[in-house]
Amino acid sequence: MKNYPTNSPEALARILAMFMITDGEMAAREIESLESLNVYEIIGLSRKRFIEVLAKYCDDISDEAENDGTIHLLSPQRVNEVLDVITDRSKRLLCCAIALDICKADSAISDPEMLLLRHMMQHWQLSLEDLENEFIRQ
Repeated sequence: MKNYPTNSPEALARILAMFMITDGEMAAREIESLESLNVYEIIGLSRKRFIEVLAKYCDDISDEAENDGTIHLLSPQRVNEVLDVITDRSKRLLCCAIALDICKADSAISDPEMLLLRHMMQHWQLSLEDLENEFIRQ
C-alpha cells in the first residue's frame, strides 16, 4: 500500500477515499458533497490530487484481492494501517466529521460505513461528543 507522510493531506484523502468505497459503491453524491463542503480546500489538496489518491487507494485494494477476486474492504489490519498515519488529534476530528458527512451524502449510512466509522472513532479514541464539542459552536 502507498505510504503517505504522517498527517499529510494525502493521508487524510486516503481515509476519505476508504469511506467513499467501503460499501462497495461510490455514489455521485459523495463526490458532490466533497465539493459542496469545500473538502479539497479544507484538507489542502486540489481536486485532481484527491482523485489521484482515490484511484491509488482503489489500485492498492485491488492488488490485495484474493485469487477468487474477494477484496476485504474492512480488514482491521489494513484499516488500522490507513488510520495510523493520522496522529494529530485535530486532524482526526476533522477527518471524522468529513467522513460522517460523506457517509450521509446518499441519505443513508450503510452498515459497512457505520462499522468503519465506529472502528475509526474507537481506534482514535474519539466520541460523538468530541465531534460536537469541536464543530458545533454556540
